[in-house]
Amino acid sequence: MLSERRLEVLRAIVQDYVGTEEPVGSKALTERHRLGVSPATVRNDMAVLEDEGYIAQPHTSAGRIPTDKGYRLFVDKLAGVKPLSSPERRAIQNFLDSAVDLDDVVGRTVRLLAQLTRQVAVVQYPSLTRSTVRHVELLSLAPARLMLVLITDTGRVEQRLIDCQTPFGENSLADLRARLNSRVVGRRFTDVPPLVQDLPESFDAEDRATVTAVLATLLETLVEEAEERLMIGGTANLTRFGHDFPLTIRPVLEALEEQVVLLKLLGEASESGMAVRIGHENAYEGLNSTSVVSVGYGSGGEAVAKLGVVGPTRMDYPGTMGAVRAVARYVGQILAES
Repeated sequence: MLSERRLEVLRAIVQDYVGTEEPVGSKALTERHRLGVSPATVRNDMAVLEDEGYIAQPHTSAGRIPTDKGYRLFVDKLAGVKPLSSPERRAIQNFLDSAVDLDDVVGRTVRLLAQLTRQVAVVQYPSLTRSTVRHVELLSLAPARLMLVLITDTGRVEQRLIDCQTPFGENSLADLRARLNSRVVGRRFTDVPPLVQDLPESFDAEDRATVTAVLATLLETLVEEAEERLMIGGTANLTRFGHDFPLTIRPVLEALEEQVVLLKLLGEASESGMAVRIGHENAYEGLNSTSVVSVGYGSGGEAVAKLGVVGPTRMDYPGTMGAVRAVARYVGQILAES
């Protein structure tokens, strides 16, 4: 276990290196921070931190920089989450409140996260497998043509056209709409199939084929939309950090193009807590020089998806964690109110 003083020295090194981009020496630390000890004592503390693997000497200069292990300890023990100011919170709320639909919410969230953190922002669309049915609408477009509109609790809207073998009257349509909604509203999508499987038998023989077609289209929609969707923004921000990547940013850019990689980075959306993965904690080799800060968002206290940012390990962790958490909270409120 490191002493409190050495933890303070590590905190100071991380803060200075993130702020200045320059390796940090003992003289600079004693000048910038009230550590209450001499430069010689700080040098000794830095030697211990280096021996323990928390800091490293990048070249022959006297300065040191944090390692992945040092950043990990900083995040776990030394970094508080920096709250956003009142003007920042109002700006977030006003910007997101102006969204007109789910696509707009996700698009605005990506732009907002990228601007607030100056990192690459990644937002996962709410997953249908974790969503519930808000409403199923059936509309008659022609005597033998219907439109099915599926609305989820997260504001997602799916539309499908259905061609019927025979005309389907308005009374039958209203009856089917009412019965369908009575069974599936408020239910998770994964629970829907067994709830509707016997529905055709409750209709007259001449209507059963159409009812079966409507149910088949509904269930196909769930299968089609099971694939996770992501939106990414702020990739150009990486160019500001060229010197933070040992060789080139190309592996990072290639990783960001792989949706499967990004989904693994964000983690399972059922995890509602904040996750910070630093450097080599990221399983994908191309992202070993980056850190990922992610958190779940959703309505009703349950995460239906995740959002987060990707940036160099030399990151303002308290500020980034605060921004990611605040944006996730506002997106969850919008979904609950939509």
